[in-house]
Amino acid sequence: MKLHELAPPKGAKKSRKRLGRGPGSGHGKTAGKGHKGQNARSGGKTVVGFEGGQMPLQRRLPKRGFANIFRKQYAVINVRDLERFETGVEVDAKLLRDMGLVSGSYDGIKILGHGELSKAVTVKADKWSQSAAQKIINAGGSIQEP
Repeated sequence: MKLHELAPPKGAKKSRKRLGRGPGSGHGKTAGKGHKGQNARSGGKTVVGFEGGQMPLQRRLPKRGFANIFRKQYAVINVRDLERFETGVEVDAKLLRDMGLVSGSYDGIKILGHGELSKAVTVKADKWSQSAAQKIINAGGSIQEP
């Protein structure tokens, strides 16, 4: 195969609709816009959410709640998830991402105490529950802040 032989698969390329090119094209005269009316005019579209002058839904509904822009979101890892690591391993954010336990964007990692741990591992996390800390220490491991 050579560069000049490369082509997209059959049916992948569709030609555009050519409007206003005479009656024989099927899209002549009004070019698919019908007769008169707002959408027949140039610039005749409305903004998203416009309801013909009626008060739009997003303005009719009451505002509720509060969104804290300074809120920190933590990736949650349970003690049972640490069981897959070898004894003596230092578990940090990079290792958790590499193993697929954490994906996405987070401000830190929090360890929760669900499950059991039988291996001594060193855990570097931003936060942890009291039960998680107790279980890690009882298994012979340790907890550190990154």
